[in-house]
Amino acid sequence: MEFLFDIDWVAAVTEMYLLFVINILILYGVVYTTTPSYHYPILLRNVTWLSSLVLFLALTLNILNPITGALVFNNLLVIDSFGNTIKSVVILSTLCILLSAVRYNKLENLDSVEYVLLMVLACIGMVLLISSYDLISVYLAIEFQSFCLYIMASLKRTSEFSTEGGLKYFILGAFSSGLLLFGCSLIYGFTGTTNFQQLFLIFSIFSYSPSQFLDYENATLAGIAFVLVGLLFKLSAVPFHIWAPDVYEGSPTSVTAFFALVPKISILALFVRFFCYVSYGFFIPWQQILLFSSFGSMLIGTFGALFQNKIKRLLAYSAIGHIGYILIGLCSGSIEGVCSVFFYVTVYMVMTSGIFIILLSVRGLKNFHKLKFLNDLSGLAHVNPLMAVSLSVILFSMAGVPPLAGFFSKMFIFVSAVNSSMYALAILGVLTSVVSSFYYIRLIKIMCFETRRHSFLVYELDREKSLILGMLFIFLCTFFFWPNPIILILHNAVFYLCV
Repeated sequence: MEFLFDIDWVAAVTEMYLLFVINILILYGVVYTTTPSYHYPILLRNVTWLSSLVLFLALTLNILNPITGALVFNNLLVIDSFGNTIKSVVILSTLCILLSAVRYNKLENLDSVEYVLLMVLACIGMVLLISSYDLISVYLAIEFQSFCLYIMASLKRTSEFSTEGGLKYFILGAFSSGLLLFGCSLIYGFTGTTNFQQLFLIFSIFSYSPSQFLDYENATLAGIAFVLVGLLFKLSAVPFHIWAPDVYEGSPTSVTAFFALVPKISILALFVRFFCYVSYGFFIPWQQILLFSSFGSMLIGTFGALFQNKIKRLLAYSAIGHIGYILIGLCSGSIEGVCSVFFYVTVYMVMTSGIFIILLSVRGLKNFHKLKFLNDLSGLAHVNPLMAVSLSVILFSMAGVPPLAGFFSKMFIFVSAVNSSMYALAILGVLTSVVSSFYYIRLIKIMCFETRRHSFLVYELDREKSLILGMLFIFLCTFFFWPNPIILILHNAVFYLCV
């Protein structure tokens, strides 16, 4: 038993390291900022760099972890190549957002160390969620990350919009967590277990002998439906998308960047593990729900964004539309479709990171205001042509213009839909993608061809942001020439999970 316990600690080294070090960072921040003898120093930059170092070391430990395919801590967590790959994406995304927001937080007087610590804590919750192999650990990990996100949404206490967005997110998030917990309790009540492996075996028996276990099967399907609704809310998919535009707009831009990227990756990993593996025997019932949600997300996300005149609300509706495309891959129920989902998420992470890096770096010279409306970008190409070109390439990639990486991400999704005979959904996806090109191209028109209405103060990009933006730009432009590495990594990870 002692040997097995030691293996548990070694296998879950990434999770254990993050949980241990975050306590040291919290003690460091609290002691130094509340002690009069230190004159209450502002430790935002200091703690940001320490947290970045912690995340970089966690990423290294995760990549070099020699143990895969291990169930640890009484089967509550699983350490496998699929989870390690997605955890690397989550940690890397958090690291990019953390480094990109240093100067913005200073300008917005978000100089409390709680911002950085909450982001790292939320990242830990997402890492634990990706490794979860039991409904109990799933719920605890979701609540762990959600509590951090609730606080981050309302972190700017002087802004009524931030308070409103945080309150809406908290109330609706608590409601969705209640639905998720109710679904888990139904599944446990009619199966007697919460472990994913045992649930997989029980659901397989239900699917092979439907007449013998009809009552149990119907009750279990109800529980799965509640779990599905709770996860769709976390993804801001239709019809559970109402909170997204208000939270995106009300939160500080650095927090919005984190919301737009990282939480969705961990929820999708759980989605694939639970629905494409554990409950695959009930594929047809939950596929119908996903088809409706994907259909609605593409329509509402695309046409909702057409009528927005604020940048962050436009990005919120754009994110809802992208969730619709992602759900197409999940609806296919194939390894090809699941692989295309995570490739799409990876490319979307790259594109969204680039957009927010630019938004965090530009302010109006008059009154030093942040860019809020689309027209605030007018004439940016005359002030900083290089930044305007970078943003234009990212927007073209989001619209799916070849040969940029965004084109291939959508192409893989539509190919998986066609191979699964979902022709109507694929056609709708192509049509909405064409319509969505309008508001992306409109932004480029405003930047490059409209007369300048505002004077910009474009900060010289610091070394960290320049390096991150440069790597993202190169990835989008050169993926066409060297696509194999990332596709093989994702395919091997998904193949390991689904076979």
